[in-house]
Amino acid sequence: MHFISQELEDYIEQHSENEPELLAKLNKETYQKILLPRMLSGHFQGRVLSMLSKLIRPVNILEIGTYTGYAALCLCEGMQENGQLHTIDIKEELVDFQRKYFDASPWGTQIFQHLGEAVNIIPDLDVKFDLVFIDADKENYLNYWEMIVPKMNKGGIILSDNVLWSGKILEPVHPNDVSTKVLLEYNQLLKDDPRVETVLLPIRDGLTVSRVL
Repeated sequence: MHFISQELEDYIEQHSENEPELLAKLNKETYQKILLPRMLSGHFQGRVLSMLSKLIRPVNILEIGTYTGYAALCLCEGMQENGQLHTIDIKEELVDFQRKYFDASPWGTQIFQHLGEAVNIIPDLDVKFDLVFIDADKENYLNYWEMIVPKMNKGGIILSDNVLWSGKILEPVHPNDVSTKVLLEYNQLLKDDPRVETVLLPIRDGLTVSRVL
């Protein structure tokens, strides 16, 4: 489902901040060499992530789902000078690709890659986070949420991607469609969880912004 027309998407990009040169290069190489390039955050959503990070001014950032590193670099744009970003992914074949672009950025020494299952890695991170971006396997969104909220600083922001799931959240759910079932439960949880206040934004495939109280 396309929530807005391609023409309107193009207009939005043209009237938002330009895509930084390094990210444009990363974007292009992802589409040339990596499977499922649609998973990339891309120009508009990347500028949204950058703007939110600049408003939050986080010290510690956690990203669940690195892919090729585009969103991580966007989030780093608002990170404080002494900050660090921890990013988790299960795809070993993407580690060197990510690191190449991380090291080409101003934040190479502040970005820590973690390879493996996020549900196993998150409990071992002895860090309090100011900003978290969840963009990984939907089946574990509920697990990620319960692991992350206790690790947040008061006032911290949790961003959850793909929460509209191409509009499937409005359609009859197929019995075998675990991802949609989980996202429906997840969206309701974020609305009802007394530990946060939440707004769901219709940006790309749906982006939820939750502020920890």
